[in-house]
Amino acid sequence: MRDITSNEANFILLVFRHPESSYNANNIAKLLGISPMGALKIAKNLVKDRVFLSKILGKAIFYDLNLSNDYVCDYIQFLLKRESVDAAPYVKRWVNEIIKAKSASAAILFGSVLKKQGEAKDIDVLFIIDDGKFSKLKKEVEEINLVNDKKLHPIYQTEQNFKENLKKQDKIISDSLNGIIVFGHDELIKLVKSIKQ
Repeated sequence: MRDITSNEANFILLVFRHPESSYNANNIAKLLGISPMGALKIAKNLVKDRVFLSKILGKAIFYDLNLSNDYVCDYIQFLLKRESVDAAPYVKRWVNEIIKAKSASAAILFGSVLKKQGEAKDIDVLFIIDDGKFSKLKKEVEEINLVNDKKLHPIYQTEQNFKENLKKQDKIISDSLNGIIVFGHDELIKLVKSIKQ
């Protein structure tokens, strides 16, 4: 497969982060700040590369990620991990703290901490957990909070809660997917894939 441009990578991540929505070239163009023709060209290239699937509804063509293709899932994982590596130093600091919460299957750092250094009053984190590990994870979060000036503000979700809340477009859960996935990339891709089926 050919190299993917930054606009194509942004296109892929935008669609991944909003599994409850449908996208055509026009609405993608508005969200990415590019021309509709540019968005259409990107979409066609990604369909040709089997990264996206297309379907015609009325007069519009809608695009969705081809999450049945392992390469696409691996590439999304790469793009998500790259965001963490490329993050500002004050964001990386919190990524390194959240990694200590080993009892969760996934964690997403989101909210005001991603906008500007020093702006966040607390650090918003969404954890995907198994019911049996909740008390252990809660203790790990308390230990992280003991040694930091700002406190983690955790949101705990089981896999089922997360899927249900994404489907009903719960604002906090939907917003969290716009954050930095600290760990559990494959878990989150699997959950988004299950919503699409």
